[in-house]
Amino acid sequence: MLVEDPEGIKQIMKDCKTIAIVGFSDDPGKAGYFVADYLKSVGYKIIPVNPNLKWGLKEKCYASLLDIPKDEKVDMVDCFRRSEFIPDIARDAVAIGAKVLWMQKGIKNEEAVKIASDAGMKVVQNLCTMREHNRLP
Repeated sequence: MLVEDPEGIKQIMKDCKTIAIVGFSDDPGKAGYFVADYLKSVGYKIIPVNPNLKWGLKEKCYASLLDIPKDEKVDMVDCFRRSEFIPDIARDAVAIGAKVLWMQKGIKNEEAVKIASDAGMKVVQNLCTMREHNRLP
């Protein structure tokens, strides 16, 4: 289900505790780093996902969502990848039982919306998790 209303977005930010950051970067100048760093600093558990890194923000980095240990419950998959990669990420998010697929500012993909929505997930696109968290009361 595509969530676009401010109340729905707020509820997602309140309900999610563990966020997988797909497209995590070790470059502090990139959103895939500084948004993850911010989310961690305000109390979310982050799980970096990038096949080229071993660690990120003192957290073990995984090559893909499917490599995250099964006992690790992922609430949200926060995507920092180009739109054409999002359908495969959505399929993996469904496979690991995530509740939310979130596409960062500038990222939209209708196929991914359908994949995640058909599996009962909430979907947000073209919004920044850091910016939306800052809007919480």
